[in-house]
Amino acid sequence: MMTMQAHGISDGRPVEHRNRHGGAPLLVAAVVAILGVLGMLVVDHGPWSKPKVQPAASANYSTTGEAARAAGAKVIPTEPRAPIEPAPPGPKPAQPANPIPPQ
Repeated sequence: MMTMQAHGISDGRPVEHRNRHGGAPLLVAAVVAILGVLGMLVVDHGPWSKPKVQPAASANYSTTGEAARAAGAKVIPTEPRAPIEPAPPGPKPAQPANPIPPQ
């Protein structure tokens, strides 16, 4: 008859003598994650990153088109789509690529 024992639980050794491996990489990963989160908080919410909100009355241009024209850009409307577009090649999404014939 075979008996199964979990390593370190019922093999008779005290808790102090159990072998544990892999704790250092886990500790390094946790430290890197914590430092990364703290770094992002400092960069995102530091005293130098306060938003500069301008009231609408102080804005120079009321639309994006006006601002683009003032910067020297040529603003042209988008070409309309064709009223009838061709069907894309290939099977329809609901149709299987390789249908199984009925048996």
